[in-house]
Formats: sequence, C-alpha cells, structure tokens
Amino acid sequence: MFKNQGTMDVSVLPQVLQWKQGGAGVEDLEPEVRSPVDEVFDQFLKGNTIFKNRDVLRHDYVPEKLPHREEEIRTLASILAPALKGQKCSNVFIYGKTGTGKTAVARYVLDKLTAKARQIGAPVVACYINCRMAGTEYRILASLCEALGVKVPFTGLAKAEVLERFKKALIGREFVFIIMLDEVDVLVKAHGDALLYELTRLNPELKGSKICLIGISNDLTFKEHLDPRVLSSLSEEEMVFKPYNASQLRDILWDRAREAFVDGAVSEAVIGLCAALSAQEHGDARRALDLLRVAGEIAEREGARKVEVEHVRKAVKCIEYDRIVEAIRSLPLHAKLILLAVYEKTKKVSSVITGEIYAAYSAICSRMGLTPLTQRRISSIINELDMMGLLNAQLVNMGRYGRTKKIRLAVQRSIVREILTQEGLT
Repeated sequence: MFKNQGTMDVSVLPQVLQWKQGGAGVEDLEPEVRSPVDEVFDQFLKGNTIFKNRDVLRHDYVPEKLPHREEEIRTLASILAPALKGQKCSNVFIYGKTGTGKTAVARYVLDKLTAKARQIGAPVVACYINCRMAGTEYRILASLCEALGVKVPFTGLAKAEVLERFKKALIGREFVFIIMLDEVDVLVKAHGDALLYELTRLNPELKGSKICLIGISNDLTFKEHLDPRVLSSLSEEEMVFKPYNASQLRDILWDRAREAFVDGAVSEAVIGLCAALSAQEHGDARRALDLLRVAGEIAEREGARKVEVEHVRKAVKCIEYDRIVEAIRSLPLHAKLILLAVYEKTKKVSSVITGEIYAAYSAICSRMGLTPLTQRRISSIINELDMMGLLNAQLVNMGRYGRTKKIRLAVQRSIVREILTQEGLT
C-alpha cells in the first residue's frame, strides 16, 4: 500500500488502523455482502414463532404423562420393582409395531425406578442402548462397561476381552444392573443371538450382582430368530403393545400440542387429521407426532400464525419422501441391487415374476464383478422389501407351473431412480 514506509505521513495511521479494524470508512470501501442464509436467519429471529418447545414432538422425548398406557406402565413397574430390594427381577421381552409406545413406556418406568432407587439408596444401575444406533456387539458391550465406570476404547479390543472387563466390573459388587436393549431384533438379525446368550447366562458367575434384561422389538416374528435357550431366558415375562386407535392418538397429540405450541396455534381439525392419517398406519404415534411437528415447521416457514389442514397435507408428502429415501439408503448392497433389478424390469410392464428378477439381479452382479446370492436368499430379501413397503410381492398360482410371486415397485419410480443414481448404481 505504501512503497516508502520511511517517509510515510504518520497522520494517516489512525485512518489505516480504523479501516483494518472495521471502523468508519470501511463500508465506503467494501460494502458488506449479505448472504441469503443471513436473510433467512434474520427473518426467523424477527418472526413470530408458533412453537413453545418443538422438542416435545420428538421421538426421544419422554413426557411426564403417557395416555392410554397406564396398564402397561403398572405391569412393567411391578416386574422391575424387586430391584429396589436388591433382588433379581424377571427378564422382559416387549414387542409391538412401531409407534405403539414401547420405548417411551420402558424409559419412563426405568427413569422412575432409578429415581426411586437414588431416593431410598437402593443398589440399582440402569443402561439404555439402542441396538440400531450402537450397530455392533462390541459397541453394546462398551456401552455396558461405560455405564459401570469402565472405560473401553472405541475399537481395538477383542469382543471376548470387553466381555471379560464387563464381568469383572460386576463381580464382587452387589447391585442390580438393568439392561434395556431397544430394537434388539436389529442386533440379532445382523450378528446372531450370541451376545444375548452370554448376557442371559451371566448371573450365576456374578457372586452378588444381578442382571435383568429388557428387550424391545418392532418385529413380531423376532422370536423365531432366537435359539430356544435364549428365548426361554429372555422371555420370562412378555408384554405386547397394541396399536393406538384414532381417538387415543388424538389424546396423545393434544397432550403434546399443549406443551409444543403457543395457545391457539393448533385446531381440533389439525389434530384430528394427524390422528386419522396415523391410525391408518397401524396406529403409529410416532407418525402422528412427526406429522404435527412437520406441519408446524411448514406453517412457521410460511409465516403463518397457526397450523392449518393444508400444512398437514404438505407434511404427509414431505415425510413420505423422507421415509422412502432413508429406507432405501439404509439397505444392504444386494437389497439395493434387487430393487434396481425390479426397477429395470418394470420399465414397460407393471410387474414381473421372481425368476425374471433373479436373472436381472445376476446380470447386474456380473456387470459389477460381484458374486450373486442364492435364489433362496434373494426370495427372502424380496419378502423383507415387501414388509418395508418398497416392493409389492403377491403370490400367484400358475396352474401346472406351480406358484410364484408377481413383484412390482411400491414407491415412485422417480424416487428409486434418484436415490440409486446418487448411490452410483445406475
């Protein structure tokens, strides 16, 4: 800026420093450029929000009141109550469809139990683990160790070593350790039931401490995947959660809406529509809460002062798209290839049979240099995709040619193409 600093007029120094420090005169030289993101943030901060606490509508929020689950709460509390006297309580297996309140009830009772234990000085320790989030047997064991104050590296040890550290942390200490394994079916389908077997057989070795397992599953057929020895131990007590009906969902939504929204922001029509749509989806309270939350967020982005029925209808489309995207992206590679095979074979026809799908899938594997799975395994994966709502597989009788399945996509072709293209498979 100044070539001859030795003869520079020092009278300009304050102005130079002022420019460098962002004082007067800077705006004239370099006008501030505002980002569109800044405009969005400023508009949000200045606007009137319709939410008081949107977190109340999240899945992981455990409210102080759980409508229409009082009986289940009392049942689970009575099963776990012996822990307050240092006695082993029965293992519990809880199952039911998604959104029936299984996790909320279990965590609610566990929170109350540990609070009561602290109050009376009872020797109770509890650990909640979502098996889908943990992902591996190693991480589950590491979480159990950490709940007992034993540090385990994120990776690097043999599973047997981590299990041994877990045992040592329990031996010689007299307390009841309650382990809640949410979505335990995900663990078993991915890694088998060896870890469950180990945990259910530990009690005789502990010499004082006692383990109680609470398993939670969305899969009603989950027990079919368990070894009979594990099943007999895990299912000492069973609880089945039935789906909510539309009237019960309305009560749940109103309870949450009063905490989540400012007064007058939600109407009976909005609550009723969210409840009715979710009752059609097997009484799924999670879907009902998602609909209400997303409808509120759409209304807020549009600058509305209250949630309208039209916002709910927009939320339905938004959530359905997100659900399909997440489901497809989380599929194993060969399941994605089967979906691609169905996509390719149904370009000109509405449905195809299993044999045609297998031939197309094998051709895709050959192109990619992969070894195809057996036809029996492919048939099993097709059934899983059917249960997920990504495919529609209908068993038909072909007369003297036997029976087969007619398969078609159950979601929009454009969404499948978009996701599989992003995954680099098309």
